[in-house]
Amino acid sequence: MIGHVLASGGSGVGAGVGLLFILGIVCCFIPAVIAGIRHVPNLGSVIVINFFLGWTFIGWVVALAMAVRSR
Repeated sequence: MIGHVLASGGSGVGAGVGLLFILGIVCCFIPAVIAGIRHVPNLGSVIVINFFLGWTFIGWVVALAMAVRSR
């Protein structure tokens, strides 16, 4: 039943799930984007911490703090 609804494209559930997935990935890498825009000297460290520990809230906050700290 669900496969039929998704295949027919009538409800748009698949597109909504895909959009939420992409939005989640973008939000997860906000610290790396901010660090790149600000040209912080420890950009590589921010990206590594964000990639490996960004899925945890604490790792994401640490990466964000590193991205916005003063140069």
